[in-house]
Amino acid sequence: MAGLQPLFLLTVSCCLASSARPQHHFPPCTVVQMDVFCSGLSLKSVPAKLPHAVHMLDLSRNQVQNLSQETLAHHTGFHHLKLHSNKIHFIQPGLFKDMPDLKVLDLSRNHLNVVALSKINIGPLTAVHSLDLSNNGLYTGMSDYFLSDSPVLENLSLNSNSITKISQNTFSGSSSLTKISLHNNVILEIEDGAFDSLNHLSELDLSKNSITCITDFNLSNLTVLNLSKNSVEFFQSSKSESHYKLKSLDLSENKMSYFPLLLEKNELQYLDISRNRLQSINVTGNPEYSYIFPKLRHLDMSYNQLRSIPESFFKCIRSLEVLNVSNNCLSSFSATGCLRVVKIIDLSFNSLQSLMFKENTLETLEELFLQGNNLATLHHQVFQRLPRIRHLQLQQNNLEICSSDQIHQDPAECVCFTSVRNLQFLNLSENNLRTLPANAFTNTSLKVLDLSLNPGLDMDQHSLSGLEHSLVHLLLRENNISNLNTDLSSLTSLRHIDLSTNQLTTLPVWNRESSIESLNLQNNNLVTLESSTVLVLERSLKTLYMGSNPLSCCSNLDFLHMVQHSAVVVPDIETVTCIHDEYSEPVNIEKVTQKMCHRASIQNYIVAVILTALLLMVVLALLVKCCHTRKHKHSRSFSA
Repeated sequence: MAGLQPLFLLTVSCCLASSARPQHHFPPCTVVQMDVFCSGLSLKSVPAKLPHAVHMLDLSRNQVQNLSQETLAHHTGFHHLKLHSNKIHFIQPGLFKDMPDLKVLDLSRNHLNVVALSKINIGPLTAVHSLDLSNNGLYTGMSDYFLSDSPVLENLSLNSNSITKISQNTFSGSSSLTKISLHNNVILEIEDGAFDSLNHLSELDLSKNSITCITDFNLSNLTVLNLSKNSVEFFQSSKSESHYKLKSLDLSENKMSYFPLLLEKNELQYLDISRNRLQSINVTGNPEYSYIFPKLRHLDMSYNQLRSIPESFFKCIRSLEVLNVSNNCLSSFSATGCLRVVKIIDLSFNSLQSLMFKENTLETLEELFLQGNNLATLHHQVFQRLPRIRHLQLQQNNLEICSSDQIHQDPAECVCFTSVRNLQFLNLSENNLRTLPANAFTNTSLKVLDLSLNPGLDMDQHSLSGLEHSLVHLLLRENNISNLNTDLSSLTSLRHIDLSTNQLTTLPVWNRESSIESLNLQNNNLVTLESSTVLVLERSLKTLYMGSNPLSCCSNLDFLHMVQHSAVVVPDIETVTCIHDEYSEPVNIEKVTQKMCHRASIQNYIVAVILTALLLMVVLALLVKCCHTRKHKHSRSFSA
């Protein structure tokens, strides 16, 4: 027992010494100058020991339920307070009145509907400029308790709540509002005068609600209005002498059968009425209204049921730069001199049978989308009338490219691309092209050419002549090509080639000036790659797709060495296999070694030697037998 006494004393002394040391409780938050980040730490309140002067506090994604002075550790100097994604269902009355510098308050994704049930205002929010109350389960009238005393509030978000009605008093305590977002509510009704007190309101988002009609739009100071994803059937501005400042109007995804009616005095620049029920554009309409949009630059009427667009319509929108009427039912389109500044026209996926561009009408057009129209005939010089055209989408049509003879014989049956000098992008995939004549694209600036999905395409040896110094991307996938006769070696700017899903057994020849960086050879019939081709490609190649080819393992040692030891990336390496005589199943090229092929060559040599020896033995035996037979015959004749 006496022997244990020193040990006991030592233990006690250690415990006393440990208890004597000061305990340090470092807060789990990150402090950067005057900003404190406490997001996602499962906190119920702010840690006690924080810097005295905190300007920004991020307490989002925690477990805060009661918001009080104690929760915020009695700090009052906040400029920016992030409290989103908590479980706040109680806010201490008057909590924010002692925060004279608080400008940004984010209370989104909480349970503020419970707070509103107490019918106590949380204000005043004397200095708050931006307030986010989205995703809080608020319904009609509840937002009043948060907005009743917000004199300088400018930016308000009430997104994703359950508000069904905007009343006259909803924003009466927030007269400085400039931007309101009410996206994704259930708004059915907006009382007359609900926004009249907001003289500074410039942006209003009412998208994804249940609004059915706007018959008296009178917010003359508004610049941006989003009414998309509602059930709006009719939009009409009020009769007023005021000059409307509205620049952007989004009416997409509604149920409109008529073009929106706006007074002539408007500043509209962006109008989206896509995905509605428009069947026609009536340019006569109500004489008190007009379709004159003197500053309209972007018009989207895609995904409607339009069958025609009268030429007179474009006389009203002379500043138009982007026109989208894709996915309609247009059978014809004619461009007049009114579209003098248009840069982009999208007519894709209609039912076009005729297309007319008069000379000197679309001199600024740069991009034209005509895919999915099944066009078979165009004026052979139609694209030469577009002096600045650089992007042409023509896939999924039935166009034929003119040869030099066809241009003079029957121009209506083909289209010509020569001398479209600024053309840089051309997509002719899925056009049932049978031939690609010589010099088809001379005097152009083509950088990207897509000729894919034209099974049986016969390319002339000189079909790409003239593109030696411009073409960068060439796509020829799924054309059922067995032998590519076209000379690619002269295309010194070519960097990316897609030859996938064809019937190629050999690769085209590239010289040492070639600088191919990306090559897709998937799904072909390649057995052996020439060593000279591999050496040329290895100089510049960065990406190679090679899967689903019946490669021979030991006949492609140079190729295998390039894949295994160079910087070339093979994204589909797991599907790249080769055939080896020793294995019944194809072998992944990563598993093939020089020794496997060396051993195979030795075995083949031994087999060849054995077969040669057997053959010599058989020949020798036959000779001996032949000599024996002759000798036997000679002996018999001598005896006679």
